[in-house]
Amino acid sequence: MQLIDIGVNLTNPAFDEQHAELLRRATEAGVAQMIITGTSADVSEQAIELAERLDPAGQVLFSTAGVHPHDAKAWDADIRRRIEALLRHERVRAVGECGLDFNRDFSPRPQQERALEEQLALAAEHRLPVFLHERDAAARLLPILREWRDRLPAAVVHCFTAGRDELFGYLDLDLHIGITGWICDERRGSHLHPLVGSIPRGRLMLESDAPWLLPRTLRPKPKNGRNEPAFLTEVLREVARHRGESEAELAAHTSACAKAFFTLPEAPASLG
Repeated sequence: MQLIDIGVNLTNPAFDEQHAELLRRATEAGVAQMIITGTSADVSEQAIELAERLDPAGQVLFSTAGVHPHDAKAWDADIRRRIEALLRHERVRAVGECGLDFNRDFSPRPQQERALEEQLALAAEHRLPVFLHERDAAARLLPILREWRDRLPAAVVHCFTAGRDELFGYLDLDLHIGITGWICDERRGSHLHPLVGSIPRGRLMLESDAPWLLPRTLRPKPKNGRNEPAFLTEVLREVARHRGESEAELAAHTSACAKAFFTLPEAPASLG
């Protein structure tokens, strides 16, 4: 049984000097491939560097390149040029993380929308899928995506946490959905339990979003409270339970979906 983690923040300082052990544990847990999330020009460059250094054969680690809505205030012509240059790199398999976040509003909303639309334009031009972030912003994100959808090869709403209306709005646009350990959180994620069964096969993918979103159902919990790709098995277990599928069945179709979405090669048996 092999899993693909479509969203891990491997550049986060929480993982400094621990990458080899983290990858070993992930491989032992059955996580065969990972997509490192780019959230700014600097982080996107770091993601590529990490992928090349830790996986020189180019079979396990890939990345996205983009600017998160939190950093949209920094978007300008120079950042756009840097991101576009990265999109030509063989390790980069999607544009993003980009989108809208009206929950924290770390960047003004007009700037978030501008950065998003310019990144959608890059995705359309380079024929790359989009790795989307949305929080409390579906009412604005959906109409923007409707305008662009025919020009985009594919898009995934990563770390989906919204409700039924939002889910079906995204599915109606033929978008993919990424599910994280949020579904394991009884305080705020239980509304996802009846929803995940409505996501068709071929549209559902799994992700850790590590080092954040440690599954609250995980036992025993790590003392440092940090999530990592090896714990994706807990997300698999919870999603399988609420979809009425076996873990092996869910792993097979979500991994096949991720391979197709990110155009991934066959995974090796182990990183070594």
